[in-house]
Amino acid sequence: MDLAAAEPGLLAWLEAGFHGGMGYMAAHGLKRARPAELVPGTLRVITARMDYLPRSAADGWQALAFDRLADPRQAVVSLYARGRDYHKVLRQRLQQLADRLQAAVGPFGHRVFTDSAPVLEVELAARSGLGWRGKHTLLLSREAGSMFFLGEIYVDLPLPPTALVGAHCGECSACITACPTGAIIAPYRLDARRCISYLTIEHQGPIPVEFRAALGNRIYGCDDCQLACPWNKFAQRSTLPDFDTRAPLGDATLLALWAWDEAGFLRLTEGSAIRRIGFGRWRRNLAVALGNAWRETGDEALAAALQAALPGADALLAEHVVWALAQRPRAG
Repeated sequence: MDLAAAEPGLLAWLEAGFHGGMGYMAAHGLKRARPAELVPGTLRVITARMDYLPRSAADGWQALAFDRLADPRQAVVSLYARGRDYHKVLRQRLQQLADRLQAAVGPFGHRVFTDSAPVLEVELAARSGLGWRGKHTLLLSREAGSMFFLGEIYVDLPLPPTALVGAHCGECSACITACPTGAIIAPYRLDARRCISYLTIEHQGPIPVEFRAALGNRIYGCDDCQLACPWNKFAQRSTLPDFDTRAPLGDATLLALWAWDEAGFLRLTEGSAIRRIGFGRWRRNLAVALGNAWRETGDEALAAALQAALPGADALLAEHVVWALAQRPRAG
């Protein structure tokens, strides 16, 4: 699997600092674009997608999601994170696939990846014919939009390559226009440092003040570029109960989630991708969203909840709570 053509773009992205605080993106150098260096002996990469739109997603789910974003008191968690941690689900199923292949053709060298190593997942998936890279940098499929996870099996088998598929974004720029922070700085170019998904999940320090208002009520991840994409009218619902929306995450208010203590957070996010950010970042994100809701609604209950948290807040949380309280609505 030759990804040499992707190396200049990867290097330019890293040199521009667009990976932000994700040091692991640069730590492995060009191994991301050189499968045989990451896993010696690799000849081909088998790529797979797993749809994650919940089974219960209603028709018009994109419009419903935008409606929820427009209600400042509601908490919005990215769709992919409302069910079970996809790392666990997809990795297990990819290993089962590898086992079945070995049963059919005999033993072969392989290694399974699911967003868990220096792998250029979208590039590999596009070269495998699963779809094309959209202007938001995610993979797009005519049959499934972009609401799916990607996984890979690196193998030492000389399998025949799959034909590429053409790109079908055309002149559309809906994803670029929809991004709340302008993180898609050009077609196919994302500055992660501006991306709400990065800021609420990967970023460990204070959320930059200039982006806090744009977070709105998004407390974990952001789906806006996917919600705006016309191809997601073809998004496929998952066949697995693993990705069903967990009760606290699909329709909770900000105040309901703010009321969680750390034990409650750990209990209610068990087996969820959300748990990896820890209680501190969870509260940080909620504080920003509550400040935005306070500014938009003037609901005194929001300010009271924030104020009550100040005495026991650590430095990181206190900074965001003080900012949130300062979002007092203008009179009149």
